[in-house]
Amino acid sequence: MTQLVRIVLAGLEFHGFHGVFDEERRFGARFVVDAELYLRPPARDRLEDSADYAAAYALIAEEVTERRYALIESLALGVAERLLAADAKLLRVRVRVHKPHAPLPGVVRDVFAEVERARDG
Repeated sequence: MTQLVRIVLAGLEFHGFHGVFDEERRFGARFVVDAELYLRPPARDRLEDSADYAAAYALIAEEVTERRYALIESLALGVAERLLAADAKLLRVRVRVHKPHAPLPGVVRDVFAEVERARDG
C-alpha cells in the first residue's frame, strides 16, 4: 500500500486581474487559493526530501498576481501544472481557486473552481 503525505496551503489571498468582464480585468479582485500537495513520505527529516511549501507559495503568488486568465478554472489549472513542473517530488496536486466577490446578481458567499492533476506515469 502506497503511503502519501498531504501538505495543505489553505486560504492564500491575492489581488489578481482575472475575469471575463472588462471591470474585473481592469480593477482586479481578491482571489483565495487552496493547494494540496501529495508526495511520498520523506526518507529523512530534511526539507530537500519533502515539498518546500514556501517555494510553492511563491509560485502560486506569481501565477495569481502576474498572469491573467478569463476563467478561474484556467487559473487553477495553471497553478496545478506549475506546481507539478516545479517539484519532481510531487505526485499529485489539488488546487482550488475561490472568487468570493464574483459578479453575480445575488448574495453569494463563495464561488470556486477545483482541479486535480497527477504526474504522468
